[in-house]
This record gives sequence, C-alpha cells and structure tokens, in this order.
Amino acid sequence: MAAPAACTRFSDNYDLREELGKGAFSVVRRCVQKATGLEFAAKIINTKKLTPRDFQKLEREARICRKLQHPNIVRLHDSIQEENCHFLVFDLVTGGELFEDIVAREFYSEADASHCIQQILESVNHCHQTGVVHRDLKPENLLLASKAKGAAVKLADFGLAIEVTGDQIAWFGFAGTPGYLSPEVLKKEPYGKPVDIWACGVILYILLVGYPPFWDEDQHRLYSQIKNGAYDYPSPEWDTVTPEAKNLINQMLTVNPAKRITALEALKHPWICQRERVASVVHRQETVDCLKKFNARRKLKGAILTTMLATRNFSSKYDVHGRSIITKKGDGSQVKESTDSSTTLEDDDLKARKQEIIKMTEQLIEAINTGDYEAYTKICDPHLTAFEPEALGNLVEGMEFHKFYFENVVGKNCKAINTTILNPNVHMLGEDAACIAYVRLTQYMDKQGTAHSQQCEETRVWHKRDNKWQNVHFHRSANSPSFSFAPSAHK
Repeated sequence: MAAPAACTRFSDNYDLREELGKGAFSVVRRCVQKATGLEFAAKIINTKKLTPRDFQKLEREARICRKLQHPNIVRLHDSIQEENCHFLVFDLVTGGELFEDIVAREFYSEADASHCIQQILESVNHCHQTGVVHRDLKPENLLLASKAKGAAVKLADFGLAIEVTGDQIAWFGFAGTPGYLSPEVLKKEPYGKPVDIWACGVILYILLVGYPPFWDEDQHRLYSQIKNGAYDYPSPEWDTVTPEAKNLINQMLTVNPAKRITALEALKHPWICQRERVASVVHRQETVDCLKKFNARRKLKGAILTTMLATRNFSSKYDVHGRSIITKKGDGSQVKESTDSSTTLEDDDLKARKQEIIKMTEQLIEAINTGDYEAYTKICDPHLTAFEPEALGNLVEGMEFHKFYFENVVGKNCKAINTTILNPNVHMLGEDAACIAYVRLTQYMDKQGTAHSQQCEETRVWHKRDNKWQNVHFHRSANSPSFSFAPSAHK
C-alpha cells in the first residue's frame, strides 16, 4: 500500500546521505536537495520519543531558527513535520569548530582573535535585534563554514535559545554551560540579552590566552568566582595583550548586567572596528599551546559526561531498536545536539538538585543508624508526618514517636549497621519541594555476631525552607521497621 503523501515530503525534495552525528532523539545526516544538487545537514528528530515539553522546545528552536538570517549563523532552510519524525534542514558547515581550527593555524595573533570575536558579536547582535537570546554561547557552538582559509565563523545550536521582547528581563529558567554562565543566572535573578555578552567575554578571554577567566573543579567555587566577577590578567601571558583588548573584556565581564556593554556597542569598540591600528599582530604561540590543552580537556570532559549520562539510566541508553544512543560527534557533525550532555544545564541543574535530595536522604538514614537524635531533628521538620509499620496504620505527627526508638532501640540491639539506598528515584516538585522513592537495604550484626540483612521500601517528601532541605513526610513499607535492627526488638 502506498504511503500517505504527507510522509514522503522530505524524500520528495531531498536524498539522504551518510550520518554526521547522533543524539538521544535525533540523527544528523548529510542530504542533497534534488532540485538544485546543493548539500545540507538534516537533523532528523524522532518525535515519538518526545515529551510534550520536548516538543515545545523543538517547535521553539525551529521557530527561532526560521527568524534568523545572517552570514554568521547556521541557517535553517527547511522544517518538515511528518508522522513520528521532524526534519530540520540546516547549512552543511564543514570547517569544524573554530577553536580546533585556531590550534591548527601556523599564525595566530591578537588581530585574529579580534576578527573572530567580531563575527561572533555580529551573530549575537543579529539575534538580539531579532528578539532572540542564545543562552548557550561556548566554543562547541562556534563553527566554521568550510575548511577554506578565512571561512566565516557560524553560530550554531539554538536548542536553549529564547524569545524576548525588546530589552525584557525575566526569569527564564536555569540554562547554559557552567563556565559561561552569567552572574545573574547563577543568582537566579531576572535576565535577558546581557547573558550572551557575558559569555562572549569569557570566549574572548580564552581566544587571547587559551584558558578561561573562571576555573575550578568544584562547581560551587566556580560559581562563586563568576558571581563576584573574580578574574584577573596574570603575567606573563597577559603582558603582551593590548590594554584595549582588556578594556573590552572588562566591559563584557561586568557583573551588573545593566552596565554591561551591548553587542552593538562592542562592535564599535576600537579594538574591533579599528583593529588594524589597535590590535597586536604578533604571533601568540603560548596561546595556541594553551588552547590545545583547553580543547583536549573539554573534549574529554564532554565524552565522560556523555558516557555518564548514557550509562546512568539503562532505559535511556538504547533506542527502540537496541542501538546505542551515546552522543557521537564526527568531523562533520555541524548541527549541534540540543540534548548534548555538556550543553543542557536545564538538565544539569535538575541533576544537581536530585543528587542533593539523595545526599540529604543518606544523611538522615546515617543519623538513624548512629542513633544521633539531634542530627535527625535538624534534618526533619518538627511536624514530620509518617506512615510506618510500628504505628499500626495510623498517621503519626511530630517527633515524640521517633524519639522513643532513638532512646530505647537504635544501636542497642546490634554491633554494626550499614545501609544502602537502592534505585533512588527523585521527583522535583518545583524549586522547593521533592519526593524520593527508594529501596533501603540494611545490613547489621546482632549481639551474637550473626549477620542479617533487611529490606524495605520508603518514600520521603522534602521541602526547602530558608535554603535548607527538611524531611516533612515519609511512608515505609511493612517489610522491615526502620528502628528495629534486631529480630527481637518488636516481639
């Protein structure tokens, strides 16, 4: 039976060629337009797997890309919706990443850095004039049109981009990539176009010396540096950079977004528009050497993150045909994946908050295991409600019921206790509430030195007050009471 006409629209116009890259919900393939013979990159999204929110994001990305027509932006040429599939047809850009190209050059100077950032600012200025904030400016999203010398820099991946009206600022959610996030996003304040300029400042700093202005393995310390705008220009590498270049960086990395330079103003800065007169043309070998290390480190980190994401949850590791969905980036994967693990901090932030809930739950159980009632009360709400087997089906409120077990049972009937949380599943209920469900496996030695293990299912509800998580409710299965680690305790 012939397929419905609607399902053949893409194949009516394009021939598909080899795969260029792959993500959890999409594949990027080279395609050839039948009528013209021109080559493009087709991002093919499996819409069957998308949640309603994912679908909204996809529609937003396509809508935004259709609006943007600029020589320094990867252009969307076609958007075709078919049953279970959405095709986004982009420019085929074959030059790879800008930062990878720089390290392969024989000569690289401050003036070259000026030319690079000018093209990036041109693309950002076009976005801002069109009412678009990219929100994920970083080296991975700066590509080159071709391998030819002097090929145009192209801004890619609008998966996190948002639409704004004029100079509107609002809280649009926590999104971006750690080292490039602006202070206002980290402080969870309303934000807008200036977040892209901050990221441009970080990129320019790297373009000049090959390493970032803010760096720490510990994310909290990194965020603290960014919020305080704590960067400097260390010797000797910055001694050879012109004052004008540093002046532009300072105006981009201004903590107060209202005082930060705009894209249009930055394009009029002498270091950009009077490059021939102002920017140094001395070759910067140390920058190229540092940039090589920087590139290697972020590639490794990206690969580790992608693998961690793919292996953490088995159900998301394979697609319906059993094929691996670990993101693969080939030489020609020009259309960047919005689902790339190193990109979507909407997800990274969620992951961090879920980890926080698991950690708090582990702390609470540790307090029970060690019989530390004081620690337990600090983690629990004073009006804690609970359904547990000892309460014979009744809802218990307050701490007195639990205090009895701390004083009379915990730690008195066994020598050693070890608790493992299995299969923790965290549901975030907004910014300040969460629910965790897990299997609790408890191993212990009784007074006779015999090893025992018990298992029960628990659900805990957490609420954040004054920036502190507290357990407000829990429900335990009848398999094993929490406080009776010795079989005789409740007989």
